[in-house]
Amino acid sequence: MVATEGGGDDLPGDKDFFVRFWGVRGSVACAAPDIVRYGGNTSTLEIRCGNRLLIFDAGTGIRYLGNKLLSENSVDAHLFLTHTHFDHICGMPFFRPAFVPENKFQIYAGHLLPEHDIRYVLSEMMMAPLFPVPLEIFQSVVIFRDFHAGETLHPYDDVVVKTAPLNHPNGATGYRIEFGGKSICYLTDTEHRPDNPDENILKLIEGADIVVYDGMYTDDEYQARIGWGHSTWQEGARLCEEANVRQYVVFHHDPDHNDEFMDGIAEQVAKILPGSVVAQEGMVLRPGILEPSRA
Repeated sequence: MVATEGGGDDLPGDKDFFVRFWGVRGSVACAAPDIVRYGGNTSTLEIRCGNRLLIFDAGTGIRYLGNKLLSENSVDAHLFLTHTHFDHICGMPFFRPAFVPENKFQIYAGHLLPEHDIRYVLSEMMMAPLFPVPLEIFQSVVIFRDFHAGETLHPYDDVVVKTAPLNHPNGATGYRIEFGGKSICYLTDTEHRPDNPDENILKLIEGADIVVYDGMYTDDEYQARIGWGHSTWQEGARLCEEANVRQYVVFHHDPDHNDEFMDGIAEQVAKILPGSVVAQEGMVLRPGILEPSRA
């Protein structure tokens, strides 16, 4: 079942606030023996604000999140897309909770108006001859919410989602989630500005507890990839240092960067900004707790 408007009810719950990584790879999903520790699925984050569920991006990682959610009696979640390049939405048709009638999902996009809207884009992806079944195959209640990057969203009474436009081909949106006096930011698929830091990003991440940032390349690699729409892990460190961020997370790993390569980045970024980590599938981070966990 699909719809175009509506709202979610506020739910009681505890104050646990965390982000879990289900997909950390950029551009294309990959599988090989030398990428198993960091993972090969494309972008998907699960953020829990108490018992409220926010999902960010629908890359191939969302299939694994969906399998986990099947154990819950019913799911009422908000799904925020950074943008609609294929690696960030290709998991949507394989998200099994969307086929459960008792579930409800609100899907947001901040980069498509006025030329398009999110329902149209997902329908175009799930259309023959690209895909064998249409978007209407979903049996859950699905509500589509388009907005303009820069707006502040309120999915729940006590959860604030601030947004900002990112520098990426066809547009993209960065997010700052605030809950219980803490904050987690998610900024991927953005190309930094070589001469000056991106003021949109600095404003969004100022004083944040956790910032997940597009560190797809190294500074050296970037010189041959200018205009591709991605940044470097070193630029992420510079932004986080200037904005007084408490923990920086390198994200959206290049498909050609294997575990050994990522280990090298992890070692370097921890020296530059102590407490910084490189995202791995299954990793869980909580504001104020620098050590990652798996639960």
